[in-house]
Amino acid sequence: MKVITVKQPFATLIAEGLKEYEFRTWKTHYRGEILIHAGKGVDKKAMKRYEHLGLSYPSGVLLAQATITDCVYIDEKMMDQLAKKDPLVYYGILHQETWNGYGFKLSNIQKVKPVSVKGKLGLWEYDGEISYLE
Repeated sequence: MKVITVKQPFATLIAEGLKEYEFRTWKTHYRGEILIHAGKGVDKKAMKRYEHLGLSYPSGVLLAQATITDCVYIDEKMMDQLAKKDPLVYYGILHQETWNGYGFKLSNIQKVKPVSVKGKLGLWEYDGEISYLE
């Protein structure tokens, strides 16, 4: 199954169903199931912004499975939609003046039992076992 590595706290926000777009400077034509991997990288400023949520932010593990249903260019109209949807969750993307890129629309998000794996750049393959959390 395809995997995308995401920095914390954003991987956990996806796993918790709070963040439904993952942002990249590159677009993908891939549509389908994907695993969300919490990389070793941590955005320390963002961690402070979300500490009030009381969530745990593990690193180096698979956290969730989702479905990429779309890949949209992030223009002004999309920025407005994100600001209305959740200005806290999308704070980072909304406060970058010169960012150009795409949002991968994620749906059907389900937590999985954490599995330690090493991340990679881009979309990559994982062929091990996963089990879902209830």
